[in-house]
Amino acid sequence: MLKTKQVLTLEGAKKIAAAAEEEARKNSFTMCITIVDDGGTPIYVERMDETQIGSFQVSIDKARSAVMFKRPTKTLEDAVMGGRIVVMKLTGAIPVDGGIPLLAGNKVVGAIGVSGGTSPQDGQVAQAGVAAFEEMIGKPK
Repeated sequence: MLKTKQVLTLEGAKKIAAAAEEEARKNSFTMCITIVDDGGTPIYVERMDETQIGSFQVSIDKARSAVMFKRPTKTLEDAVMGGRIVVMKLTGAIPVDGGIPLLAGNKVVGAIGVSGGTSPQDGQVAQAGVAAFEEMIGKPK
């Protein structure tokens, strides 16, 4: 039997990334922003000028982690900070804020991963992308 599923398009990914970039620029942050599909494959990756090179891969890893664990990477960070260091041993877990799944209903359709600033700055910029996604799909606030 086959099911119909919603998928994130390149056009949608670009809109999410644009909203995240706008938040980064507004705060004078330089960031790498990655949007992945529900399998963790990058749809769109952007490295703003002057962003540290290491943040490129970290943004991808954060987005993939958010998809794999179906939760924000901030949740994993909080667990580690609370003493659950075993989280650091989970394959693919990135316990640093900045990765957030994109949910359509209760289904993960992708994720955003942001890296380049402090953990809270990455989370702030990622959340701006999530807000744009939620506006696109008409999710009530």
